[in-house]
Amino acid sequence: MDTAPSAQPLTPASTTPADRNRRRVATAAALASAVEWYDYFVFGIAAALVLGDLYFPSGNPTAQVLASFATFAVGFLARPLGGIVAGQLGDRRGRKPMLVLALTVMGLATTGIGLLPTYDTIGVAAPVLLVLLRVAQGVAVGAQWGGAMLLATEYAPEGRRGIYGSVVQLGVPIGVVSANTVFLVAGALTGESAFEAWGWRVPFLVGLLVLGLAWYIHIRVEETPDFRRAERELAQREKSERTSPLRTILRGHLGTVFLAGGSFAVNTATFYILITGVLDYTTRELDMDRGPVLTVSLCVSLTQLVLIPASAALSDRIGRIRIYALGAAGLALWAVPLFLLIDTGSLLWLAVGTFVASCFLSVMYGPQAALFAELFTAEMRYTGASLGYQIAAVGGGGLAPFVMVLLLEATGTSMAVSAYIIVLAVVALVSIKILAGRARAR
Repeated sequence: MDTAPSAQPLTPASTTPADRNRRRVATAAALASAVEWYDYFVFGIAAALVLGDLYFPSGNPTAQVLASFATFAVGFLARPLGGIVAGQLGDRRGRKPMLVLALTVMGLATTGIGLLPTYDTIGVAAPVLLVLLRVAQGVAVGAQWGGAMLLATEYAPEGRRGIYGSVVQLGVPIGVVSANTVFLVAGALTGESAFEAWGWRVPFLVGLLVLGLAWYIHIRVEETPDFRRAERELAQREKSERTSPLRTILRGHLGTVFLAGGSFAVNTATFYILITGVLDYTTRELDMDRGPVLTVSLCVSLTQLVLIPASAALSDRIGRIRIYALGAAGLALWAVPLFLLIDTGSLLWLAVGTFVASCFLSVMYGPQAALFAELFTAEMRYTGASLGYQIAAVGGGGLAPFVMVLLLEATGTSMAVSAYIIVLAVVALVSIKILAGRARAR
């Protein structure tokens, strides 16, 4: 029995699309998520490796990294804006148009970063333009997640929302694997000096491929049946009440949005600590080689391709809340062992530490799409779910690598980073407990 909060059935049996159409939609949603996250993650890897030297020249390596990670965080600050705008329009005009727009903006912004001259070429205009393009990436990914997630979950057959939602969540490890792979290949083919000169641009220029996917979704994917029903209901309601999805959320569901964000912040923070903060920490502080560390990150992300759908499928059977809470508790318990293992400077223990942490991340992330979708009714689902997700991204993920560097500099110990993860895990467990209580009350 599903114990997750559920506002209403997402796809009644009477409106279930043909299997072929459902598979097409699920595949398109998964690909949209994967290419969008690829474009987003290449910036994080480049921020840890080269962007500080190229766009924020300084005699202090720590200051360069902080400036680079601050630009990385700017993208997260822009994500709620993308979630709000796309949520409003997505709840009123459709899931598909907003997803197509988000993919287009992301493809153009990522390609722009790949073509952007450095500080040595155009001076202060270089970091300014870099920040603006990162803002565009943030707006795009803030708009994308809700559209892709709802395409998948609103087409799902009854009792399988978790596993269908997980195909969108798989975009994250696919994006990480793809980004790491392209960086590894670019580094291997160009050599150290050429990589720093121009080889790092290649992963960004691959972002052009996302425009082709946007066109495919535009011409081949149909709008979800849940939205079509909600569109008719919302049109009738607006004639008499003059309301909007955002106004409805702000008036009666803002607490749910913040609880959703609080429940997820530890996941997104730990994730970006692992893929970006640890990359900087191990190469700059522990003098580990860049290539092997990227390889470990790639291999660990591959395991998520199995763990995410497995945890989502389990949530369809025993409930979202139980699986979600298990992952949050695991992150709290593993936070200290994680950095004790990383601090050994051993590639093997780095792999062990990040693999276990990644398992707990996957346990949370698998059912998260279906859980957030079930918190809100169809006419405000894009807005509500997107806001909850993006609040967590700002409070957790966007600042996490920056906070990690500050904590390491201020305390001189990685245990401060472990404490940061534990605090966010406690916030998550409290938020989950409240959400579970509300579900039981309904």
